[in-house]
Amino acid sequence: MPPDAVGKGILLKVDPIADAFRAEVKDGLAASHRAPMLVGILATNASPSRFYAEFTRKQCEGLGMRFILKEVGSAVKQNEGEEARSDGDGVEEVIIEANEDDSIDGIMVYYPIFGGQQDHYLQQIVSPLKDVEGLHSKFHYNLYHNIRFITPASLASTISSKVIQPIIDDIPPSGTVKSIIPCTPLGVVKCLEYIGVYNKILTYGDRAYGKTVTVINRSEVVGRPLAALLANDGARVFSADIDSIQEYTKRPRSSNPTSARQYLPHHTSHLCTLSLEECLAVSDVVISAVPSASYKVKTEWLKEGCVCVNVAADKNFEKDVRDKASIYIPAVGKVTILMLLRNLLRLSHYNDVSVPSGSEDIIPASE
Repeated sequence: MPPDAVGKGILLKVDPIADAFRAEVKDGLAASHRAPMLVGILATNASPSRFYAEFTRKQCEGLGMRFILKEVGSAVKQNEGEEARSDGDGVEEVIIEANEDDSIDGIMVYYPIFGGQQDHYLQQIVSPLKDVEGLHSKFHYNLYHNIRFITPASLASTISSKVIQPIIDDIPPSGTVKSIIPCTPLGVVKCLEYIGVYNKILTYGDRAYGKTVTVINRSEVVGRPLAALLANDGARVFSADIDSIQEYTKRPRSSNPTSARQYLPHHTSHLCTLSLEECLAVSDVVISAVPSASYKVKTEWLKEGCVCVNVAADKNFEKDVRDKASIYIPAVGKVTILMLLRNLLRLSHYNDVSVPSGSEDIIPASE
């Protein structure tokens, strides 16, 4: 260990975690009768989106998956004299075409395009049967309600189905498959499993029990789904955003000290009166996903020996974070892209599975 690293926590790169899932995807491809097709839809000229599109292409080609990039709006290079196209021009039509193209197994749209509610609308246009990012409301519903196993037919149905069976383990019961989980939140969970935050001795679905986690940023793409995943796995989670802090838990505290302790099938949320500093002081894990180069989590607020995970493109932690953190993970992108390609492989399989009409029950359980 270099002298300047004495007493500091570990700086953990996610390459070995990504390598394990790359091997899993390769094995899945080898067992598949065809290589799945992913279409990327680029609708802006934003450099980060184009970089991620090319990164996706390289990962697909490296694994033997097929990838096509469709450019619309301001992503299309203009010839001299042509009128400039606006961000998102034609993106909805391209998504619909991809939904209807049977040769395409997965769709990835590079956000942000319009921002806010308009991007959320586009996420709902993508067919759940092709949503490799897991952003459709069907998947968010499943995640927030701790529904882990589904029948493939339910993805094409508009009918809500009832829970019919309790969680036992992570093996889908006969006739069911795993629900699709948003890539970045799932990638973070896989990193936490790798470093032992999840206790494998505990019951499946409760292996984060005993851990307190703060997730900074409550976006519907990363922050809120991640907080829900962790809480549904048993953790006590503080979900911090710009204007409030919420607590997520399956074990809500009762105001009546003599009442029996509750244990719910999925997390509940309520406003928290603690400050961010107070949350961090008791958190075993701190995850930050704030899209701002100027935002920094104060090292002095961290609990000694905690785990810190940076999910944002910019570093959300101060340079001396390892003076307090036992493990610091500076980026999760390499794991995130493998979660996306694993979702692609699963959706390709789900589309191929023959399920009798009317069999649309949902079974709770994830990852």
